[in-house]
Amino acid sequence: MYNARMSDITDRIDRFENMATADPSNDMAHFSLGSAYLDASRYPEAAASFSTCVELNPDMTRAMELGGSALMQAGRATEAETLLRKGYMQATSRGEMRVKDGIAVILKAAELPIPEMETGTVTTSGGGKPFVKAPLPGPVGEWIAENILSDAWEGWIAQGTKVINELRLDFSREEDQQVYEDYMAEFLSIPKEIIEKDRTQKEKAKQS
Repeated sequence: MYNARMSDITDRIDRFENMATADPSNDMAHFSLGSAYLDASRYPEAAASFSTCVELNPDMTRAMELGGSALMQAGRATEAETLLRKGYMQATSRGEMRVKDGIAVILKAAELPIPEMETGTVTTSGGGKPFVKAPLPGPVGEWIAENILSDAWEGWIAQGTKVINELRLDFSREEDQQVYEDYMAEFLSIPKEIIEKDRTQKEKAKQS
């Protein structure tokens, strides 16, 4: 099981290194590469990839969260705190509560202070509104409706389009659908158990 997992991580790293090299301006490629490096415990490289992602897309607070975590693991606490504070304030001002809470956990674990936001700075930018109905069927759609605002969902749609194009995903193939779902789960911080529950329900529906 361990060897299979490491082989999967190595394959992901190779794939995303190729993507990032082929298109250095692709922020999602650098984000995915950073995530793969993080899973491989290659923290300095993960931090560098997330930093590049943020440079290309300054609104990518999820990259700030994961980049700060990578920097912390690499022993670069000062740099980590700077990035995490920036991500926390930006996520809070945009109403990205999942990222805000995730960054707060990292800061507390490192015994670092949580940034104080001035009164009136917490807003939901753009179309940051709760969903009237789930954007997708099943447990994943329900989770998104309960935990994600519409602007974060729109952000994923934009990034997901890059994933589809770069990986040339074909949604008529089940394995390609799962690849897309895996990226979505990473981007939106969807718990693995929700993804597994969703896939189990889909499988049962096919068999019925």
